This record gives sequence, structure tokens and C-alpha cells, in this order.
Amino acid sequence: MTSLMHFFTTIFLVLIPINAITHHHHFGLKSLHFTLYQHETINKTGYIVVNGVAGPPVSQTTTPFGTLFVFQDPLTLKPKHTSKRVGTAQGTSITSGLDGLQSISIAKITLDVKKHKGSISIVGVTNNIKPSNHPVVGGTDDFLFVQGYVTSSPVNLVGLTVTYKIEFHLYWPLYASSKP
Repeated sequence: MTSLMHFFTTIFLVLIPINAITHHHHFGLKSLHFTLYQHETINKTGYIVVNGVAGPPVSQTTTPFGTLFVFQDPLTLKPKHTSKRVGTAQGTSITSGLDGLQSISIAKITLDVKKHKGSISIVGVTNNIKPSNHPVVGGTDDFLFVQGYVTSSPVNLVGLTVTYKIEFHLYWPLYASSKP
């Protein structure tokens, strides 16, 4: 009985510091948060390179399973495609959901925003009709060593040009030289 109580006390004392450390995840990190809009025009800035296999009917928001899609889309400050361009999203996605709604996406996002120039790289699963979080896996120039995530949300999925809201949540570790 005593050894069992000692075991639980030890576990309790070991877990307390872990909770305190993880509670302040972004404490002291330099950060940058902003929103841009991605405009993708079928057969102008985005192309289906390989058509996927036949399956459920395809719609404005779905592509056949296995479809390979490449894009080089402008990023603007406002939802209108005519607003100021401040970056480019270029990459590829492969439809990985049998329902045609989910894709594995890889992108390099080149930015010239808020006195920061450079690029970030993201990888993740994109849902065509729901918000999707993508971890930042790298960066260049002013975004070297940056960490964080990007949230992509559909704004307008009707017509040849579709618009996505891209929210950036970027954090620099203490050892990185940055200028947020």
C-alpha cells in the first residue's frame, strides 16, 4: 500500500512541471499574424495535370481521387482579386479523399508584407469546403527559422476563380534573428 501511494505521489509530482511548461507555449516568442486572400483561376493559375480515377460525381468543390493539381496563385490584401498583390502561393495537391474533398497539399508561399520579404513552406491536408490548418515547415530570408501554421478557408467557390482566406500565425524562436 505504501509503495503504491509513493508511486502515485511521484507520478503527480512529475506531471506538475510538465503542465506548467506546456501552458506557456508561445511565451517570449516574436510573432506575426495577418490575413491574405488566395485567388485561383482554373486553367490560368491552377491546372489539373493528371486526372484521378472515376468515382463519385465531380462538382465545383471536388476532384476525382488521385487528381494531381498544380498552382501558382496571387495573394492579395483583400478578397477582391484586383486588390494589392503581396505574394504568391505555388505548389501542388493530390486528391487523397475518396469523396474528392480532401487533398494532400505542399506549397511555397512567397511574401512581401509588413516589411517582411521571403517565403514559407507548408504541408498538410486541405479540405475544399472547410477551414484547414497547415503547419509551417520552413522559411527563407526574413522568415528563416519561422514556425507556426497557416489556416486556409474557402471564401468563394463559385465560378472559374475561387478565393480562399489565408490566415498566417508565425512565430520566431528565440535564437532566430528576425524583425517582426
